[in-house]
Amino acid sequence: MSTSLVRKYNIAGPRYTSYPTVPYWDSTTFSVEKWKSSLLSSFKESNAREGVSLYIHLPFCESLCTFCGCNKRITKQHTVELPYIKAVLKEWHLYLELFDEKPVIKELHLGGGTPTFFSPENLKFLISEILNTSQLASDYEFSFEGHPNNTTREHLQALYDVGFRRVSYGVQDYNETVQKAIHRVQPFENVKRATQMARDIGYTSVGHDIIFGLPFQTLEHVKTTILKTKSLLPDRLAFYSYAHVPWIKGNGQRGFQDSDLPSADLKRTQYETGKQLLAKVGYEEIGMDHFALKTDTLYQSMENGKLHRNFMGYTASKTQAMIGLGVSSISDSWYGFAQNAKDIKSYYAALRANTLPVFRGHILNEEDLIVRQHILNLMCRFITTWDKNNLYFQELPDALIQLKEMETDGLIEINANTIVISEKGKPFVRNVCMAFDVLLKRKQPNTQLFSMTV
Repeated sequence: MSTSLVRKYNIAGPRYTSYPTVPYWDSTTFSVEKWKSSLLSSFKESNAREGVSLYIHLPFCESLCTFCGCNKRITKQHTVELPYIKAVLKEWHLYLELFDEKPVIKELHLGGGTPTFFSPENLKFLISEILNTSQLASDYEFSFEGHPNNTTREHLQALYDVGFRRVSYGVQDYNETVQKAIHRVQPFENVKRATQMARDIGYTSVGHDIIFGLPFQTLEHVKTTILKTKSLLPDRLAFYSYAHVPWIKGNGQRGFQDSDLPSADLKRTQYETGKQLLAKVGYEEIGMDHFALKTDTLYQSMENGKLHRNFMGYTASKTQAMIGLGVSSISDSWYGFAQNAKDIKSYYAALRANTLPVFRGHILNEEDLIVRQHILNLMCRFITTWDKNNLYFQELPDALIQLKEMETDGLIEINANTIVISEKGKPFVRNVCMAFDVLLKRKQPNTQLFSMTV
């Protein structure tokens, strides 16, 4: 990748797990009643046809990883488990009261925090209670994020027994210096053990998350991590740039100095080298920053045009409605977004009052829906199209003018009513999407809101 292109396009920009992005949600037109109405409409349209997705946020961790940008609560007191699970189930029942039929669950994902902070018994209780009040789609997929240091055989078996077949482990990097800097020390042997246990039990998809651009991380560190990963051959990989956003996450990302981070040029070299190594092993690039073997459902969904992107990242299938349960979780009805309270005290207080713990959101207007579809097309398929009657919006000509320079640089091809991102342009897909982001262009932030695109 050209160093000059990296320098030219390495700017702060969204990762586009949604559009509009969270900083541009309009609170003045949002209300919980409007959110419930949008979800109910979406549910009626799509539950029987494709089902719904559930994301459950389990925020507790025993220690703080300084690279992490997730909502988490650090504690070693496991007495917090059952009260939290009961609160999540209370929230679930508040949603059930909106519907006149049982939800058909297509996808369910446990994220964190550290889901395996919770005991196997409590996790099994949580999922069993949800299953007792819903139906399963014929091709459902349950997944969870596991910490290699504390995911036990009992965790894996308990979740397998209630339908989980996919697990992803946070690896980040195998170098001890890097691990100490990010406060995430986990030997290769722990990852190997956790990976093999999942496969022995019967999990059909094991994923690893690897990060480049971490403090003190060299090119050799990335190479070593990927070569060790090769020996385990996970079914899918997330290989993505560390998002340095300490102004948002506070002290959690101040365990090292900015000067300890690799330069933008080195980060791009880390990515390009890593991508080449992964290709040699047999991994196919999926959208942005994701890779999978051809036997994995993520690759198959890309091949058949069903790859989707939402607040959980890339998923193998789309559901119009996604319900987020737990503190800070975000729900998506396609027509609207709603985010839960970010602190546990407020979350519990809302549920005690028998109200959904939503504290902000956004109802999409017609322009939002059109731009959202363009960005989704670009992020999932690297192509988008329009005509006068379909996906055209008033500021599209301005977006095309803005993209001309990227076309000159060979990153995209602009035709009469189509944009195609070239192989050379794939690392800059976020930059292409930013040209469509009319809200970002209308109101440029006064302070940095997003991580760098490269």
